[in-house]
Amino acid sequence: MSFKSKTEQSTRSFVSKKWTFLLCLSCFCAGILFTSRMVAVPESKAIMRTTTVEAEKLKLISEGCNLKAKGEKHVSKDIIGEVFKTHHAIQTLDKTISNLEMELAAARAAQESLHGGSPLSEDVSSVGSSRKRKYLMVIGINTAFSSRKRRDSVRATWMPQGEKRKKLEDEKGIIVRFVIGHSATSGGILDRAIEAEDKKHGDFLRLQDHVEGYLELSAKTKIYFATAVALWDADFYAKVDDDVHVNIATLGETLVRHRKKPRVYIGCMKSGAVLSQKGVRYHEPEHWKFGETGNKYFRHATGQLYAISKDLASYISINQHVLHKYANEDVSLGSWFIGLDVEHIDDRRLCCGTPPDCEWKAQAGNICVASFDWTCSGICRSADRIKEVHRRCGEGENALWSATF
Repeated sequence: MSFKSKTEQSTRSFVSKKWTFLLCLSCFCAGILFTSRMVAVPESKAIMRTTTVEAEKLKLISEGCNLKAKGEKHVSKDIIGEVFKTHHAIQTLDKTISNLEMELAAARAAQESLHGGSPLSEDVSSVGSSRKRKYLMVIGINTAFSSRKRRDSVRATWMPQGEKRKKLEDEKGIIVRFVIGHSATSGGILDRAIEAEDKKHGDFLRLQDHVEGYLELSAKTKIYFATAVALWDADFYAKVDDDVHVNIATLGETLVRHRKKPRVYIGCMKSGAVLSQKGVRYHEPEHWKFGETGNKYFRHATGQLYAISKDLASYISINQHVLHKYANEDVSLGSWFIGLDVEHIDDRRLCCGTPPDCEWKAQAGNICVASFDWTCSGICRSADRIKEVHRRCGEGENALWSATF
């Protein structure tokens, strides 16, 4: 009995230990599971909170970047605006300086005339009144003592006379003058002949400091522009030979298109050969400056007709004493603008041929500014033929008076 009872007690003891172990293990697992769930929920909430905070931070940063970008755009616009204002101020200052230089050149020219003891022409003496008025253009017709018939043919065709010339100046702002200097014998028969002609027509611009001569055309060109810019405040200054036919209204309409440009040089641009051989026409004594034999000149306007803006005329006036003169005046003029910020405008209407060339172009509605024969560097026998050219290629008198510049 005692053995049996010991056995049962030990069996109960063994079972109870076994179940106790299982119960403990179950409790341990349940504890781990419960603990994991309790920890996981706060972590997810913390992550959600962190994500929300980060989103808010990103939003603020993004808004800050947007504000910064907007601010930068605004600053950029302000800078561009200031740049435009500065550029405009510089242009205005440049124009003012140019006008002051022109005034200085005018005063200098008048002073030199007085100090030189030369009699002032009617145009020079009226410089004060002329400068109150702004003109569109001054057309200087290059002429010589021996060209009386040419001048009369020009007066009879494209150059208005008497009251019409005054009307042209007052209403259209266009000055037209024959340009001539003095003879080697001052006050001689040649000078007296021009004075008598000028007294009759009143259409000369006498260059006080120039002695006439074919080899002095470059000097004459300098003095013409210096004198013209001192007498008249114009947008453009043109030079034309007295054996060329000109349509004044068409010239004015052509120049007006370039009025807003500060430095323009308008003509039929060419680049002819540099002639080194002596005795030929247009021989260039300084041919070696242009390189090897057979080289060509730089681009420049042909001498029959060209026009320059006021700034360039003022530049010539101010620097005339240091501007180099080549044998050919059109080459000289082109050389004076090398190195300057000048716009070269090649307009072939300034160098049409005589009929039938200019006539065909007029019939097609493309009226020429100037007409001449290339073979003669002007209209061949112009005193006899210019009337025919005017009849067939002229723009008509009404075109000039109806034109608006």
